[in-house]
Amino acid sequence: MSPEYPFDEAATARAVVDDAGTLVGWNDGARALLGWESSEVVGRPAAELLAGPAPAPTGPRWDGTVVLRHRDGTPVRLWLLAHRCEDPDDGPGRWLVVTPVAGPDGALPADDPLASAALVQSPCAVAVYDERLRLRRINEAMGEVIGLPEGRIRGLRLSEIGGRPQSTELEHHMLRVLASGRAQDVQMYTRTGGENRAHAWLARMAPITDAAGRVRGVCLAAHDFTDNYLARERLQLVNEASVRVGTTLDVTRTAQELAEVCVPALADFVSVDLLDPQDGGDLPARFTPPLSLRRTAHCSVNAGTPEAVTKPGEAQGYPAGSPQADSLVAGRTIVGTVPGGQLDAWLTWDPVRGARVRELGIHSTMSVPIQARGVTLGVAVLTRFRRPDPFTPDDVLLAEEITARAAVCIDNARRFSRERETALALQRSLLPRTLPRTAAVDAASRYLPAARAGVGGDWFDVIPLSGMRVAMVVGDVVGHGIQASATMGRLRTAVRTLADIDLAPDELLTHLDDLVVRLSEEAGNEGSPGEVGATCLYAVYDPVSRRCTLARAGHPAPVVLRPDGVSRRVELPAGPPLGVGGLPFESAVVEVPEGSVLAFYTDGLTASRERDAATGHRLLGEALAAHTDSLDETCDRILHALLPPGGAADDVALLLARTRGLPAAQVATWDIPADPSLVAPIRKQVVAQLARWELSEASFTTELVVSELVTNAIRYGSRPIRLRLIHDASTLICEVSDNSHTAPHLRRARTFDEGGRGLLLVAQLTQRWGSRHTPEGKTIWAELSLLDEA
Repeated sequence: MSPEYPFDEAATARAVVDDAGTLVGWNDGARALLGWESSEVVGRPAAELLAGPAPAPTGPRWDGTVVLRHRDGTPVRLWLLAHRCEDPDDGPGRWLVVTPVAGPDGALPADDPLASAALVQSPCAVAVYDERLRLRRINEAMGEVIGLPEGRIRGLRLSEIGGRPQSTELEHHMLRVLASGRAQDVQMYTRTGGENRAHAWLARMAPITDAAGRVRGVCLAAHDFTDNYLARERLQLVNEASVRVGTTLDVTRTAQELAEVCVPALADFVSVDLLDPQDGGDLPARFTPPLSLRRTAHCSVNAGTPEAVTKPGEAQGYPAGSPQADSLVAGRTIVGTVPGGQLDAWLTWDPVRGARVRELGIHSTMSVPIQARGVTLGVAVLTRFRRPDPFTPDDVLLAEEITARAAVCIDNARRFSRERETALALQRSLLPRTLPRTAAVDAASRYLPAARAGVGGDWFDVIPLSGMRVAMVVGDVVGHGIQASATMGRLRTAVRTLADIDLAPDELLTHLDDLVVRLSEEAGNEGSPGEVGATCLYAVYDPVSRRCTLARAGHPAPVVLRPDGVSRRVELPAGPPLGVGGLPFESAVVEVPEGSVLAFYTDGLTASRERDAATGHRLLGEALAAHTDSLDETCDRILHALLPPGGAADDVALLLARTRGLPAAQVATWDIPADPSLVAPIRKQVVAQLARWELSEASFTTELVVSELVTNAIRYGSRPIRLRLIHDASTLICEVSDNSHTAPHLRRARTFDEGGRGLLLVAQLTQRWGSRHTPEGKTIWAELSLLDEA
């Protein structure tokens, strides 16, 4: 059979009418039925074809008999079926009007294989379609489902009868059955006929063959399994609520999670109002209207939450007759209807809310008390206006189950919020509020305290270094609580101080190890050392060479995701944890292509009682490899993939850094002979290079800085001497390297001194300057701000 649709388009008269009543579509079947050519009617009012009263359709579907005018002037009495079709792009809607041109004559031949369909009287809804997918027979059950008699729709296609996207989708499956000769089962959730309530259907399609085995049609049997479907949906929603609600010990967030999990699965709008504690921090035990409740969270199917009259954080009084007050006073769930229900008096008392209810078409509410451990915390109100069906007893049980789970989480959050906020305030004051923007990496981070143990000593940092380089550090202090957070703050400060003098990663960890040993001695008593311990990983990335130098002290090795999508752990010497003392640290240098993502983390991310470390690292690599341009989204995906729903047992610090490479065109290097007379030609070459970079406005300052640094290197340094200029959009860096390990010192020259003013001049002309030691010698650098120059 041809893959093309085997439809006889002339068998159906089809016209399309826009909202203005203008004909915008006319097919060959309509021309054959009424004689009008498409060019004669398209663009003209559809009313001109009427020879009798105009129909008045209501709702999304209409059918009835009308009298139309044939082209030769004779009236034609026809039965029409019209569907309201909404524009998917929110444009104007249209009406699709169809009628069969020439259906079967009613009498089926005895040898017709379609006449032998034996299930036409089955209680299961059955329809038989021929090889053109035109309807031939339906039984009474299918007629009740469609809501139209068989005689009216015989000869129409399924998409013409249903008029919904699901009908077209089902017709595609029927076509595959017709072409392949193999049965298919399809599940869908849709409304049928003129019903407002949606049903879950299992459509079973099987080919109908003749005596020779040729496929002559398709039999469609529809089974309504709505009850099972809804039960499964309710169970899934309860399971989802157990995962999504209570992810943090934060009252507002937990209330918002309760609202979000119910929208749109259970309601179109959900509000969560909680009671404010009385003096002493206790919640009221008895309720007498009016009641003051504070809006903690709400969620809607509509963007901007237009249903909300109260903003989050605002308190409002609720009188008797309101869903909130009645539910709290009664101590049980109350379902209300609008209009004509028990809510009318309240809406009359509150005209703003009443106007909002009428505007949106709100028809049902369900207020559920939020109760946990014998204490009433507040009330959740669920509202429907987009879904036409009211709340059922099953919906009440489902809402109570979800709310009961959320109530325990809200009560836990309320009990521990004060202690947690104190610890978090300290932790946040010690961690970086924002990560610096650098030319070397794009970075994103996450810190999550332990779900039960509270805030600990995990930390991370991104530290800009000289030469466009950047340092990335992540560490973990043993223990939890205020003491661990304070120790973390001291170590982070020490790392930043050591990084400022450009120590190599292994040297920095050696100095940090000495500090932890001293902290242990200070924390001890009666001559015995304390139990201060920590792990740390320190990495320095250079965007010019695309190399990263790393060292670790008992910390998990990072994971690198290369641009080709392959992720692997970086092989590093382990190194002892900080505080052991006396043992060396080793560093490693790895090539990191531009666009790679480095993932630094603490062991709370990968360690778990439910899985081994290898599985945790595999999950980390898989979550990291899932493509996304946003590092923040990647952080969230990693946490979601590796952490349990209730939170990790230990603190988690995660730092992601996507590397950038500095193009070679933004770096210029000169080898400088040890001849003072060549300084002037070098200055001219620097000025020419700045002109090629279109940075001539910085030439004067750069020329002075280069002259001073090169002259000092020639006078006091050792060969070879090298000058390097690096720039990005905001900074120009001048670096002069030589093989001498003697570092210059800034001093104030006396009046009679002939020299000693050069570095003072450099410090005044640049925004930063300094020196760093290298295995071969030292590098003196100075940074000029191009933004200031502009």
